[in-house]
Amino acid sequence: MKKLQILGTGCPKCKKLTEMTEAAAKEAGIEYELEKVTDINDIVAFGVMTTPALVVDGEVKVAGKLPTASELQTMLG
Repeated sequence: MKKLQILGTGCPKCKKLTEMTEAAAKEAGIEYELEKVTDINDIVAFGVMTTPALVVDGEVKVAGKLPTASELQTMLG
């Protein structure tokens, strides 16, 4: 099971990344656990200074922008 974390304070882009990530994971048939990380200190602990960000199994995959659907598939794969 993959651990997916969305880093962000709840802005519209953060919510959009959550929706896109869930859709991509379901489409790929990936079993996952999704966690939203909203505390700024926790976000900075990942080394992320711009949100939204996506972390897959502890590795930051994208920060500061929304990936395309195909980029998301690659990140989750």
